[in-house]
Amino acid sequence: MALRLLIERDRRTQNKVSILKLQEDILMTAIIAEHIKITPDICGGKPCIAGHRIRVQDIVIWHEQMGLSPDEIVSRHPTITLADVYAALAYYHDNFDEIRQHIRESEKFVQKMKAEIPSKVQQKLI
Repeated sequence: MALRLLIERDRRTQNKVSILKLQEDILMTAIIAEHIKITPDICGGKPCIAGHRIRVQDIVIWHEQMGLSPDEIVSRHPTITLADVYAALAYYHDNFDEIRQHIRESEKFVQKMKAEIPSKVQQKLI
């Protein structure tokens, strides 16, 4: 009997924890959605900071590849907020494969353009 009561109490505790986790996830999704928008005709439909043309992948590159802190990103782009930057980073971690694919596609595009269009600076140096 005591074991059955302990098991039942444990189930109720797990259910409460599950409900709290679900509520937290819903709240965080709403907060991120407030800062990150996907609009088909803006930035090729890639996720951006709401009201800006700064893509989530731009924030990721500045933070991970260039080593800028969120505060440094905001100081270089004062029209966005610290909350925007953190929402972009949270969106990235929630959608890691998608954003990494966007970055790879952009890098391929840049390489293609470099191969097809000669650098005017390089031409002047020759």
